[in-house]
Amino acid sequence: MVRAIVLVKSPKKLIAARLRQVNSVYDSFPTSGQFDAVAIIEVETLGKIKEITNQIQKINGVERTETMIEVQ
Repeated sequence: MVRAIVLVKSPKKLIAARLRQVNSVYDSFPTSGQFDAVAIIEVETLGKIKEITNQIQKINGVERTETMIEVQ
């Protein structure tokens, strides 16, 4: 299992709830600071992370994302 954290910049107040609707998003919550929400994703392979981040970037209101992959 591969886990990653996706930081999301969006002016939409309910962006964290929208992130939870994406398959493979394990958890999501709003944050303060430079990014507005965090999505934690779990996938079977490293290659799937790009697919999930592309889905997140297509959500209406998402301005940009930054992805950090868990290193073990």
